[in-house]
Amino acid sequence: MAMHFSTRRWQDQIILLIGVWLIVSPLAFGYPSDSAPAINAYVAGIIMAVLAAFDLYKTYVWAVVLNIVVGAWVAVSPWLVDTVPDRMMTTSLLVSGIATVVLGLWELRTDPELHRQWTKTGAAG
Repeated sequence: MAMHFSTRRWQDQIILLIGVWLIVSPLAFGYPSDSAPAINAYVAGIIMAVLAAFDLYKTYVWAVVLNIVVGAWVAVSPWLVDTVPDRMMTTSLLVSGIATVVLGLWELRTDPELHRQWTKTGAAG
C-alpha cells in the first residue's frame, strides 16, 4: 500500500505545523530554553508534531484523541506556566491549543477510517 497524502487528512497537516510553531515559539518570544513556558511549548509541540506526522501515514483514533488532549493542555497552560502577563505567548498558546482541539474533533467527526476504528472498539454505540 503506497503512502498517500491526501486532502482528507488536512487537519493533521495543520496540527503538524502548529506543533512546529510551538517548538520555535519560545525562541520567537525570547524565552530562555530552560524556562517553564519554553519546556511546556517544546514538549507539547513535539508530541503534537510527532502524532500528526504519524497520523498522516496511518491514522489511529488514540493518536487523534491524544492530540486533542495535548491541545486542551496547551490552551490552559498559560495559566499553569505563568505566561498570562505576556500577551503574545499567551495568545499563541491559547490559539494553538484551541485550533488543535477543533481540528482533532473535526477529524474524528469526518474521517471514515476513524469512524470504523471507533465503532470497532465499541466506543460508539
